[in-house]
Amino acid sequence: MQAVGLGVTPTPDDGIRRSTERVWDESARPSAPPAAPMAYTESQRASGQHLVDVHDHFRSELATILDLVEQVARGTRDPGGARSAIHAMTLRQNNWTVGAYCASYCRLLTTHHTIEDISLFPQLRSADPSLAPVLDRLAAEHHAIHEVLERVDRALVALVSTPDGLAELRAAVDLLSDALLSHLSYEERELVEPLARFGAL
Repeated sequence: MQAVGLGVTPTPDDGIRRSTERVWDESARPSAPPAAPMAYTESQRASGQHLVDVHDHFRSELATILDLVEQVARGTRDPGGARSAIHAMTLRQNNWTVGAYCASYCRLLTTHHTIEDISLFPQLRSADPSLAPVLDRLAAEHHAIHEVLERVDRALVALVSTPDGLAELRAAVDLLSDALLSHLSYEERELVEPLARFGAL
């Protein structure tokens, strides 16, 4: 198999933020030292691309959540219409509501981060100790995102019983969007190349 350049483009952070609140200081993020130039096999390139593909799925589903919350907030979609739209989504389960969908999304995202923390990150740390500061930061961001997910969960519970619960849900989902999209871009920027370099770990 012929080796070629990396050929995988990490998703850039567009810098757009929906919330005035910040979960972390993005300027304090470490970067891994640049890797020596090398050629990558198709299999190695696929390892880096897989991370982008998984993240693209989370981005797509997050965009749908944001859109549905906004439609309900504007009164252009009733809860029944939102449920119907959610039924067509790839992460759906039985007994859908906006809250159930959001809760399912949060569980899947937490599972993804847990797999990275207990499996992928230790393997990368072992393969290249110079990645340690980046991996530590990514793990810390996973914990911070978990706190935001807890806030989304609290807002979903409040939505059932509080007349202005939609405002809290919108604020929590906006903050989740900012933190998650920023995190996914940072993680890709730092890990796409090491994943390709070391192949599927």
